[in-house]
Amino acid sequence: MKMQKLAEEHLQKKLLPFWEKLRDNENGGFYGYMDFDLNVDKMAEKGCILNSRILWFFSNAAMVLKDTALLEYADHAYRFMMEHCLDKEYGGVYWSVNYDGSAADATKHTYNQAFAVYALASYYDATKKEEALLNACALMELIEGRCTDEIGYLEAFDRAFSPVENDKLSENGVIAEKTMNTLLHVFEAYTELYRVSKNQLAGERLRFMMDVIAEKIYNPQKRRQEVFFDREMNSIIDLHSYGHDIETAWLVDRGLEVLGDAGMEEKLSPITRALTAKIYERAYVDHSLLNECERGVDNTSRIWWVQAEAVIGFYNGWQKMKEHTEYLEASEDIFQYIMEKLVDAREGSEWYWELDKDGKPTSRKPIVEPWKCPYHNGRMCMELIKRAREGEPRN
Repeated sequence: MKMQKLAEEHLQKKLLPFWEKLRDNENGGFYGYMDFDLNVDKMAEKGCILNSRILWFFSNAAMVLKDTALLEYADHAYRFMMEHCLDKEYGGVYWSVNYDGSAADATKHTYNQAFAVYALASYYDATKKEEALLNACALMELIEGRCTDEIGYLEAFDRAFSPVENDKLSENGVIAEKTMNTLLHVFEAYTELYRVSKNQLAGERLRFMMDVIAEKIYNPQKRRQEVFFDREMNSIIDLHSYGHDIETAWLVDRGLEVLGDAGMEEKLSPITRALTAKIYERAYVDHSLLNECERGVDNTSRIWWVQAEAVIGFYNGWQKMKEHTEYLEASEDIFQYIMEKLVDAREGSEWYWELDKDGKPTSRKPIVEPWKCPYHNGRMCMELIKRAREGEPRN
């Protein structure tokens, strides 16, 4: 299909060369910041989430493209994680390190631990290095031992894992003790870990999280997920995150596929179908996806990661429900929007952070920073490539 071929070309000619050039051969890892004018700050902090996502990106690109040369970059990210991002005294992964690898922000966040698990599981799949799998399992056990209660996942901690205010994953004027976003990415990480190892604890916790999604996070009356919660998982703001809902739809479907639990399939599949339908009805506007809706007011910015997840989410919806050809058409339409408007055509750049409703850059937000990474757009390309290979097993 044309879209898949374009995705492979974009991955090979735009995304991979861009991130390869950000490799820091002097201090390790990858440079942590590029401003809107494409100036790299070689002394900027290096976000550990960014490093995990880069490790995930090169590991999966090597497998999807069958290009072992890319493992050199994955190895580079892995060494930086092991030597600098992991706290050897208290355990877990820092929030960020300085350009030279010394600890900068020693906060421990469940979200950050989850992305390290996600990356290490993929790196193990790409290299078969047992050490990577052992480290992934150890971080999962740390999450389960330090970051949970009977209802779900606690989130923000200081270096020694004493609770602190969850400002890093809270937005929209609230401070949430628990978030849909963090639980989603713990789910994503455990799905990958279970896929590569069939770890029993990961499987048990996937079932637990599916129950939380179905019973606490999903709002059946509004056919949406709630976003920010108090400790008891009561929603604390009227907010509909369009990007997270379409991302959840396909990530939960992937989790169901990997887990192979018929009971969970029966419980969660109606939810993923409803989320896909609602986002198509509510947020798919002018060839792209709106950002979110707070207290009934739409934010019409077109955010880079939201568009990438919409491409996969709608494509997944069509694969699950072939009668809904409108989902395939939406996926292809948003992909074309990305290629024409969101991809920065300047030499040495990647994607813009955000566009306005007319498809123009609305700010001078950076091209690379701790959250702006090759995870969403790289994964969009790789999912399209893998899903087009009919009859081949998925990575």
